Amino acid sequence: MRAIVSVIGKDRVGIIASVCGLLAEADVNILDISQTVLQEYFTMVMLVDTAACKMSFSELGDTLKTRGEETGLSIRIQREDIFQAMHRI
Repeated sequence: MRAIVSVIGKDRVGIIASVCGLLAEADVNILDISQTVLQEYFTMVMLVDTAACKMSFSELGDTLKTRGEETGLSIRIQREDIFQAMHRI
């Protein structure tokens, strides 16, 4: 299943490495990634494939949320079909 991961927070060294490392440990493949820094705020959106993920989607979401809380970031994951349905005009 494909999903959207969003990361937002104060910019600092190591954000991409931290999030991508966690996804790699869970066998989540990053298909596309976009990131930018708006003044002092870091934003990143990734399209990922969770087909080979070692944990349930719910567990992955909790793990990402916990990592975000530990590092002062907002990290969320949402299934691609739900994301698309929410953003239709």
